[in-house]
Amino acid sequence: MTGANWVALILLIVGGLNWGLVGLFEFDLVAAIFGEMSVLSRIIYVLVGLAAIYAAVLSPRLAAPKETAARRTRTARTN
Repeated sequence: MTGANWVALILLIVGGLNWGLVGLFEFDLVAAIFGEMSVLSRIIYVLVGLAAIYAAVLSPRLAAPKETAARRTRTARTN
């Protein structure tokens, strides 16, 4: 996985956990740490949203089977 993929994954986990806490306990962890709609909390929310967009765009490539090196070699020989 690339660095961008790891960052997106971490942000999606943070966002998912935060929404779980909001849904279960009405507790917004990001707001508790960084302040209710402070500049930092808004940045975190925006980054989580961008990570979700990144993952949505990237997900078809993640779901597609990887072509193995042996398969590419066989294909190249036949062409």
